[in-house]
Amino acid sequence: MSESTYRLTIGGESVEGGAGTYEIINPATEEVAGLAPEASVEQANAAVEAAAEAFDAWSRTSPEERSALLDRAADLIDAHREEIIPILQAETGATMRVAKTMQFPQATARLRRYARGALESTLIPLEPAVSATTPLAPGGLISAVANRAAVGVVTCITSYNFPMTNMAGKIGPALAMGNTVVVKPAPQDPLGVIRMVELMNEAGFPPGVINVVTGLDTAPSEAVVAHPLTDMVSFTGSTGVGQRIGAVCGAQMKRQLMELGGKGACIVFEDADLKAAIGGISSVWAFHSGQICTSPTRVIVHRSVYDHLVGGLTQAIGHLKVGDPLERDTVVGPVISGAHRDRIEGYISTGVSEGATVAAGGTRPDMERGFYVAPTLLVDCTNQMTPVREELFGPVVVVVPFDDEDEAIAIANDSDYGLYSYVFSKDASRAWNVARRLRSGNVGINTMQRNNEAPFGGFKQSGVGRDGGRFGMHAYSELQSIVWPG
Repeated sequence: MSESTYRLTIGGESVEGGAGTYEIINPATEEVAGLAPEASVEQANAAVEAAAEAFDAWSRTSPEERSALLDRAADLIDAHREEIIPILQAETGATMRVAKTMQFPQATARLRRYARGALESTLIPLEPAVSATTPLAPGGLISAVANRAAVGVVTCITSYNFPMTNMAGKIGPALAMGNTVVVKPAPQDPLGVIRMVELMNEAGFPPGVINVVTGLDTAPSEAVVAHPLTDMVSFTGSTGVGQRIGAVCGAQMKRQLMELGGKGACIVFEDADLKAAIGGISSVWAFHSGQICTSPTRVIVHRSVYDHLVGGLTQAIGHLKVGDPLERDTVVGPVISGAHRDRIEGYISTGVSEGATVAAGGTRPDMERGFYVAPTLLVDCTNQMTPVREELFGPVVVVVPFDDEDEAIAIANDSDYGLYSYVFSKDASRAWNVARRLRSGNVGINTMQRNNEAPFGGFKQSGVGRDGGRFGMHAYSELQSIVWPG
């Protein structure tokens, strides 16, 4: 492409990037998938200021109006499905199956969920209290409600793995609560998000309610976080970046929602359905090349079934075709970039040097081009090894044995992360009790499925706060107490 058709949206105006454009690379072909606008710091500041200017009027719109606009936006985005899916596929490198089932439809599903959420009452009734007379005020029956009020300007920053879906999960509840937003997608794949915001504004959102800035340079990102008119930052991404954002938010007392890294512990007991466990663990390789924070990448298995599980996982890898994500039978596509591929391969090499054994994979696939990593299984691991402790965000599974329940829990909890863990056991009582002892924000028992209404977030360095369902609405609100004489 010789020139960009993608533009920033600031205060309802479509504008070119003040610092030019930059190339978006297709991870499967290493060809240019499009040119994204490079925002200047001045444009980043202008986006925050436009959102702040729009906030008062938008926060006073009726829930019905906000709901109708979110539904209308979802309808309009759905109408452009055939245009947007190829864009998402090309910029993320996702297999066509993932693009069609996750990258696109989940975004509009989230907008519709929060269209309904906008109609939920923001009031929480409280019991009246009998108060004695004090020097401050006469006594009496004092009534009260807690009201969930809009926070203000929310800067939304997302990771590259599911750009539209993740961003819709932030924009939807933020707008439903009456906030205005500045959208900053990941630099690797912002094109689908840019198009989504354009269509949302076309659906009728007032100027300044939804703004989008993009770029490779970190300065505009830092500007939208640090701007004094930014009231809240909602971030999905790595723990390291989250810590830097959190430091800025802490210094200025900004509200924050942080969904950060994960190193999912998957405990497999001796009585587990090993077929189900192997199928679930294989999702690390088979679902978006392991680029998902909820993956069960750290398998903690009872020694009595260790060999059986490792054998099953090794066999499963043999059925996973690595290749062109546009081909129907491809299961494992590329990772997002050459730099990320090198990083993952470095972790595999480090693990081997620390004593791990490559049971399957471990070598770069024989592809002429594209950023491919072979599905890899590391065994003979201990919980002290680098690839066991750190988030790889790629198609790599590590296996650690245990001898009893307490040891399994200790290994699982011996981690800086605590986002999503799993327990496989036919003993429902044991699985439940183990789940409650895990220092993890989410635990799946005998399943990799999620309930999207459940609160989602992490313990420890996996984040701060919760989103999902009505908890997502709560995350983008401030609690306000209102009292009066009964």
